[in-house]
Amino acid sequence: MGACLSSQSTKQSHQTRECSKGSSAATVKIIQADGKLREYKEPLQARLITSQNPSFFLCSSESLSIDSCPPQVAEEEVLQAGQIYFLLPLACAHKPLKLHDLCDLAIRASSVIGNDGGEILSADSKFILS
Repeated sequence: MGACLSSQSTKQSHQTRECSKGSSAATVKIIQADGKLREYKEPLQARLITSQNPSFFLCSSESLSIDSCPPQVAEEEVLQAGQIYFLLPLACAHKPLKLHDLCDLAIRASSVIGNDGGEILSADSKFILS
């Protein structure tokens, strides 16, 4: 986890709602490189996120380990509700993670998830990192 933080979408309107403490357990959680949390209320393919963020990749929080490069989620993989994913810059894809990187990502995740600071979106919602 780290200092290295880094859709085929139709023209449908954003459907955002405020998070409530009980509602986020069954959502796909994506922590963006800017530290913001996005939650999707239904399953979606990774390509929906990565196509809108071409210089980033998704990785599952469960697949991160010390001295290993963060494994990229395959474009066709369906992101799972209840899981936390990180959107990281492609520059981090071939850099083994160090302990301090994992700690940084864990802190980032715990601060936004425990904070109810995200938005719950439908899979057709569009967002682009700046």
